Amino acid sequence: MSAPEAPLIVLRGITKTYGQGPAAFQALQGVDLEIAAGEFVAVMGPSGSGKSTAMNLLGCLDTPSEGEYLFRGIHVERLDRNQRALLRRTCLGFVFQGFNLLARTSAQENVELPLLYRGEPAEQRHASARAALAKVGLDGWEDHTPAELSGGQQQRVAIARAIVTSPLVLLADEPTGNLDSKRSHEIMELLAALNREQGITVIMVTHEPDMAAYARRIVHFVDGQVAQDKLNGHAKESAPCC
Repeated sequence: MSAPEAPLIVLRGITKTYGQGPAAFQALQGVDLEIAAGEFVAVMGPSGSGKSTAMNLLGCLDTPSEGEYLFRGIHVERLDRNQRALLRRTCLGFVFQGFNLLARTSAQENVELPLLYRGEPAEQRHASARAALAKVGLDGWEDHTPAELSGGQQQRVAIARAIVTSPLVLLADEPTGNLDSKRSHEIMELLAALNREQGITVIMVTHEPDMAAYARRIVHFVDGQVAQDKLNGHAKESAPCC
């Protein structure tokens, strides 16, 4: 009988303190969390609960004050700045509330950016970007700029840019925050389908219960700690991806 597979992500006793002395603020207070490969996890909590700080740590955009962060068994808290940047480029994809697209650049060129930073040849970049756009339902929209796309389409471009490098983990920070209800559910169905069909681990920060309902696990932060961690046995079903 084979041993159970180790979690993809492990946080042990993670604290994060900003400032010093009387002005010090402890954003995270001894967080323990494990996430397996292929999970879809929604992270929720009120403003100031620590959920965004936890997301920044998971995305290697910040480092913990104390504790251990293991990614595939690697101690991320021991890595230097360049090593963390390499981990971000090779294993992580990011989706933000504000899309963060270059305004005068086509959808395809926006999606190619991570590959450009990697130094991949132009022909390979073009093919990978077109494939990523097709995965998010934007086949035929490659030459359109953000101004020519709806909010939902812009977020799809942002998701294509996040998955073009074939990341192990997709980190989504309020991905539907700038969208109306219909577009929000379209984006959530897309994320759920990518998780199910592509096997991408999705970790999403949201304050909206309707969006968290798509996740198969919901983690609630309160006052810098994990207050509740539960499976969602009624996760919304999504349509086949694109």
